[in-house]
Amino acid sequence: MITPNSPLEQFTILPLIPMKIGNLYFSFTNPSLFMLLTLSLVLLLLHFVTKNGGGNSVPNAWQSLVELIYDFVLNPVNEQIGGLSGNVKQKFSPRISVTFTFLLFRNPQGMIPYSFTVTSHFLITLGLSFSIFIGITIVGFQRNGLHFLSFLLPAGVPLPLAPFLVLLELIPHCFRALSSGIRLFANMMAGHSSVKILSGSAWTMLCMNDLLYFIGDPGPLFIVLALTGLELGVAISQAHVSTILICIYLNDATNLHQSAYLFIIEQKRGAF
Repeated sequence: MITPNSPLEQFTILPLIPMKIGNLYFSFTNPSLFMLLTLSLVLLLLHFVTKNGGGNSVPNAWQSLVELIYDFVLNPVNEQIGGLSGNVKQKFSPRISVTFTFLLFRNPQGMIPYSFTVTSHFLITLGLSFSIFIGITIVGFQRNGLHFLSFLLPAGVPLPLAPFLVLLELIPHCFRALSSGIRLFANMMAGHSSVKILSGSAWTMLCMNDLLYFIGDPGPLFIVLALTGLELGVAISQAHVSTILICIYLNDATNLHQSAYLFIIEQKRGAF
């Protein structure tokens, strides 16, 4: 049985406060607790920046960190999303910054002992990826109307091939809602599980009253330290990867086949 002090607690959703409203059951679980903790840390960081007016001409350490995060998100937005003015791109930046900041603060917290890795559960990452996919689809319809559906059929395609190409374009487009969640879940789950298994083995060898086990223990310990550093880098890089993917999907939704059209026009000009 899994208890709150079990080693499997880091990867198991446990109901902390079960609630029942009519025929509906609601539970305040450990993912809810740690996501609220992440939100509290972000708000605390913003408090340190905005207290006493904030926005100093000579920034302190907290303000420099927030400005670094803002610039780090704004750069891929300007690089990956083309065909839009700077003001329009900056309207997307706050929404992308929320996702990046959440993952940046949430992923490394799973490295803390007795913590909970929220992003190691596919249900949570799937909800995040589906919400992003739905939001990007709404943006595509807002900017292009029904012409947004033209991404399913590239220009110049023969009519007999149209049904097959529509199906081939629709499947990978819808799979984006799954791929983003699977990528984040798989990376976080695999890395954290490896560190947990090897650290448990090293600790077991260290606690055995055997000289051979004690002499051989530094090997697993060094591997655990190396994997911990690698997993910390993966946890931070996954926030950046998710940001890049959101920008690429936004670019596809807003510009559709604009780049393909430009390529065809340039080819026609070269032919004449």
